[in-house]
Amino acid sequence: MTYRITAAAALCALTLAGTASGQQKQANSSSAQSASAQAITKVLKTQETAWNRGDIGEFMFGYWRSKYTEFENASGIYQGWDDVLKRYEKTYPNRAAMGQLTFSGLEIHVLSAKSAYVIGKYRLEREKDHPEGVFTLIFRKFDDGWKIVNDHTTAFHSANK
Repeated sequence: MTYRITAAAALCALTLAGTASGQQKQANSSSAQSASAQAITKVLKTQETAWNRGDIGEFMFGYWRSKYTEFENASGIYQGWDDVLKRYEKTYPNRAAMGQLTFSGLEIHVLSAKSAYVIGKYRLEREKDHPEGVFTLIFRKFDDGWKIVNDHTTAFHSANK
């Protein structure tokens, strides 16, 4: 009988320890997710600020500098960091074309320690129009921080209100 009590007590202790360990892992995971979300938010705020200064080069720092980086929109699929940069430079050749960028409605979904996706809205305030739309960004964490590896942006048809 002593053996049964000891085995039951040991099982109970292991269960409690496992529960505490699981709660600690969950707390650590939640903390890591929060830190990742904050780091991704910082990338997006840096992009917004760079855009509004007219600095496409700094804006592009938020993208993974790789031939595997992708950007998709209604005009096509752009593959590689260099092609994405060329697309931005061609589409927005000057400050008037760039306007003032605002991101809103951001939802950051951290999937793992090294991957996340963001959905949100963008709006450009320009003298003659106000293009806006939605986007999905896939982020990956690298040694130098979180970077966009895929950007799928869709403009609203009613952008010229």
